[in-house]
Amino acid sequence: MISFSVRELKSSDLDALLAFEVRNREWFESHIDARDPCFYSELGVAEHIESYLSDFAVGAWHPFVIEDSNSEIVGRANLKSIDFTTKSAQVGYRIDQRVCGQGLATQALKHLIQEAQARWKLTQLVAYVFAQNAGSKKVLERCGFLADQSSGNEDTGEECRYVLSI
Repeated sequence: MISFSVRELKSSDLDALLAFEVRNREWFESHIDARDPCFYSELGVAEHIESYLSDFAVGAWHPFVIEDSNSEIVGRANLKSIDFTTKSAQVGYRIDQRVCGQGLATQALKHLIQEAQARWKLTQLVAYVFAQNAGSKKVLERCGFLADQSSGNEDTGEECRYVLSI
């Protein structure tokens, strides 16, 4: 069985993160909004990492990568829009198509929940998922998130909102 680990994003992740994003671009864009094409370059990913790490330094984001036993990035997970007033944050994750179905999204989301509680003292997490993304919905539900019935529209394919009280 392949082992995986979750760790904080580092500035030295540039090449590995670019390779991960390019390799999975089409797959991700079939499930989430597309990134700007200029993102898919060394400069684009370097600026992305710098922005995330700057936001981490001020407590607005907490970015992670998921690595396999060969230290290859096979996923990402983030606490984003951390709000100390409401003690809440959004969660987001993306998993390499080659390793889907191995529990990585669940592992990543559990890690985010743990970090939200232990490090940031948050009491609520929110996730947004497109109505047709059944895999992410299952992961969220498996980790205790509940669908917010007042948001999203299953008929139009809009994003649905999921909430976890912790």
